[in-house]
Amino acid sequence: MPARDELPSTIQRSPRKAQRTWMKAHDSAVETYGEGRRAHQTAFAALKHSFEKVGDHWEPKEQRGPSDEQARRGAGQRTADTAGGVDASASKQHLYEKARKLGISGRSSMSKQELVDALQKASRRKTAKARQR
Repeated sequence: MPARDELPSTIQRSPRKAQRTWMKAHDSAVETYGEGRRAHQTAFAALKHSFEKVGDHWEPKEQRGPSDEQARRGAGQRTADTAGGVDASASKQHLYEKARKLGISGRSSMSKQELVDALQKASRRKTAKARQR
């Protein structure tokens, strides 16, 4: 099945480049691994190198690269949870700005990990709300 037919809603609300990145990686993964979960995971891994999840959509990252420890390790070594699209490798200031954009309260006293966790939670909430519409 073509990737356009399987495009997740968070990516449908994202820039065209994010959509193209996901679709190209998904189609390539389907050729290699077949349809299913692995193709989706591969497509999201490719997306996370250039984009980060902010609320209910994906935005371009300031700098390309792995978004968290799991992305750094690669697909064959699943030993850590992902950051759910949040760029956990970004600076604390960057995470703070994203938290401000999403209206997360208490952000000024949060540690970097607390900001990552709060951004994940806010993004999950916004995505769930957007899917209900």
